[in-house]
Amino acid sequence: MKISILLPYKENFSSKYAGAVSLFVKDTTIYSKYKNSINVFGYTQYKSKLLPNYINLNIKKSILQSNSKIYVEKFLEYEKNESSDLIEIHNRPNYVKFLFTNSNAKIVLYFHNDPLTMNGSKHLSERKELLNRTHKLVFNSKWSRDRFMQGFTDIDIQKNKLTVIYQSAKRVKINFSRKKNIISFVGKLNSAKGYDLFGTAIVKILDKYKNWKSIVIGDEPREKLFFHHKNLKIFGFKTHEFVLKNLTNTSISVVCSRWDEPFGRTSLEASSRGCALIISNRGGLPETTNHALVLKKLTHEEVYSKIDLLIKNKKKRELLQKENYNNFKFTHEYITGLQDNIRSDILQPQIFFFNNI
Repeated sequence: MKISILLPYKENFSSKYAGAVSLFVKDTTIYSKYKNSINVFGYTQYKSKLLPNYINLNIKKSILQSNSKIYVEKFLEYEKNESSDLIEIHNRPNYVKFLFTNSNAKIVLYFHNDPLTMNGSKHLSERKELLNRTHKLVFNSKWSRDRFMQGFTDIDIQKNKLTVIYQSAKRVKINFSRKKNIISFVGKLNSAKGYDLFGTAIVKILDKYKNWKSIVIGDEPREKLFFHHKNLKIFGFKTHEFVLKNLTNTSISVVCSRWDEPFGRTSLEASSRGCALIISNRGGLPETTNHALVLKKLTHEEVYSKIDLLIKNKKKRELLQKENYNNFKFTHEYITGLQDNIRSDILQPQIFFFNNI
């Protein structure tokens, strides 16, 4: 039995700059009962890989041909030597058609972004083809799944092929007495993520509450937003382990995205670390937790108001922290189990025997 996981071209499967897709694949592969049958394929120039069963597809880039196509063709060279029973494609619906026509493997496609914004699934006709060419379509939120279903009728949608599997986080013990007066923002430092709202609000908060501090983890080379305060520490991009360690000490975490987050890994991980959460009502963010303050308006005044409320109301803050932590269920083990159920259904279908009548 062989399972191949094909990452998006240019996905950095490395601890130095791992994205949400790489982290999801790494964490769930480690806990999978099929881990000894799995190979992860990708393309990265970083040397430190997240898993030993990773195969780097070294390609020669071309200005005359799509590098994504060259990448998939390189993967198919491996398929010729030892064909897969199952190929799991992550976040690239445009790979499905090419693999469907050049491989006999069964295909599962994972969506980590809005299907209506991705090449290969923007149009209804493309999404219908995906249904016919895959054994399962997996979405990282109900919001993403519902986006995929736009335009379908009840007659032509094969709902049994669609499933939602959220991202995951490791469950660790949290000592709430060690929580510090820290407010965090993790993610790209741009207006789409609402960093301008957070930055404007946090400077005012830190002016008002001298015994509170704020940490910001992330970068953004294309958009420059600068905020300064003696109690504001901006770390830039850091490893995933660094992020989780700091969330463990954080009291309040703010995820105030303007854009429709397909899910929201930062919110999920802050919840797993017992943070009091402030989130926007965008995309799949509300699916990450049932215990958060939801921003009614996406303004810096509203962000300020919610942070101010949680600082002044310690009882409310601690209640949200413990509710998030105690009700967190999206562990690596649980989510991997859902994945393995799909793999088992595809690779080891049940056989029913009927007695002759």
